[in-house]
Amino acid sequence: MAEHGLRKLVITITVIAAAIIELIDTSIVNVALNDMSGNLGATLEDVAWVVTSYAIANVIIIPMTSFLAARFGRRNYYIGSILLFTAASVACGNAHNIWELVAFRFLQGIGGGALLSTSQAILFETFTVGQRGFAASLFSIGLFVGPTIGPTLGGWIIDSYSWPWIFYINLPIGLMAAFLSWVYVKEPSHARNAETIDWPGIGLLVVGLGSLQTVLERGESEDWFSKGYIVVLSIVAAVSLVSFIVRELVAEHPVVDLHVLRSRKLAIAASLTFILGFALFATVFIVPVFTQRLLGYTAMKTGMLFLPGAAVAVFFLPVMGRLLMKGFPPQFMVVAGFAIVAVFALQLSRLDLNAESGDFFWPIILRAIGLSLITIPLTQLAVSGLKPKDIPQGVALNNMMRQMGGSFGIAFINTFLDHRTAAHRLDLVSRLSIGDPATDGRLSQLTHLMASRGATPWEASHRALGLLDAIVQMQSNLLSYLDAYRFVGILSIVCIPVILLAGRPRGLPADAAAAAAKAH
Repeated sequence: MAEHGLRKLVITITVIAAAIIELIDTSIVNVALNDMSGNLGATLEDVAWVVTSYAIANVIIIPMTSFLAARFGRRNYYIGSILLFTAASVACGNAHNIWELVAFRFLQGIGGGALLSTSQAILFETFTVGQRGFAASLFSIGLFVGPTIGPTLGGWIIDSYSWPWIFYINLPIGLMAAFLSWVYVKEPSHARNAETIDWPGIGLLVVGLGSLQTVLERGESEDWFSKGYIVVLSIVAAVSLVSFIVRELVAEHPVVDLHVLRSRKLAIAASLTFILGFALFATVFIVPVFTQRLLGYTAMKTGMLFLPGAAVAVFFLPVMGRLLMKGFPPQFMVVAGFAIVAVFALQLSRLDLNAESGDFFWPIILRAIGLSLITIPLTQLAVSGLKPKDIPQGVALNNMMRQMGGSFGIAFINTFLDHRTAAHRLDLVSRLSIGDPATDGRLSQLTHLMASRGATPWEASHRALGLLDAIVQMQSNLLSYLDAYRFVGILSIVCIPVILLAGRPRGLPADAAAAAAKAH
């Protein structure tokens, strides 16, 4: 039932704030890993599980959100999730060792995954059917703002205070969100009870997705299948997920109804949403690593690069929602969005080591516009071919594909960068040889430079070789990042004909639109 006046305003601010703090926590810890490592006496390899555990919990809970809300009541489940997220945040700040922190981050991810999906359901039902496109655009703002400001906010907190405060900051926001939800949020009139629990399905889903997410998060740093536990988890993930699919297709009351994937529109939208997650998270990963490792930017300066894009998204997403409400063809928006993301990526593929912050301004703006054009229309496409009763499960699957796309994107780009760096280094080194005029000239320059700084002839020659090696490595890294940008651009272009195969989404009737709210 739609709300009005003060209640509508309070609910809107509350659920968007809850979603944003969940999304901020996906990236805010990235700039604090070194501080955590030193403070807790852990290796960087161990402290990386702080990121991994949160991602694993998120991707496990998202497809089960609709089921859990039906089991416990959506209002109770939502408030409980906020309190779990908040309590786990405080526990993370008080952790005495790395494995306590990892365990509490997992609990935080369980609560946070529910916030992302259920907040959108509540927001949808707060608005009338005709306003739900606008509501979706408001919620999508959080999808951009949260991951974007996370590193910037984290960098400021680390510089000004200490790493536990990146978790303590959630306490007042979480308590206020829980209180306002208890006062203003109502249990939906269409709420249903899940009397039968598909325990085998839940178990297979948890084991399968948990193993797969661990492989994606840790595979690159562990050199993939050279580590025994990565091999074992890959086998466990494959067996569990295949068994899960078989189980859910024959179960009378499945925890995830996979029959909805018979819809061609949902199957295509889910595939494109996977690519959207890939592009969203991979570009948020590539740009900061590029600027910090090669250009020497601080975390704060890097975060500032994304703020203009976030500001554009805040303005642009509501415009997209209003255009959809007026009947503008969603598939045209998605095509334009992927084309613009391709332009963004290809522009960045022309940067060099002399790039300045101004060189990122327009590409980052284009990224924000392109992803804004894709996000909301894809959700409409996903549900447009479903019956009202199937829409909640369809959107839950669509949301899971975005998370999986993001995890796969970061894992793939990490591996891609390593392989391309090695290939470029091999190519560059093969062009260097003693007796080559260009090589000899550069070595002579570097040797004279070292000698001018007081080095002996032997030291000058030795340091010149070291500098030349560093230059080759720097250039190899640069070329690999440019390749990664090109890959994202080409991938976006490939998506354009795919969206045209889905046909034009039909408008949703009122009861279908209402049902769509349940699964967000």
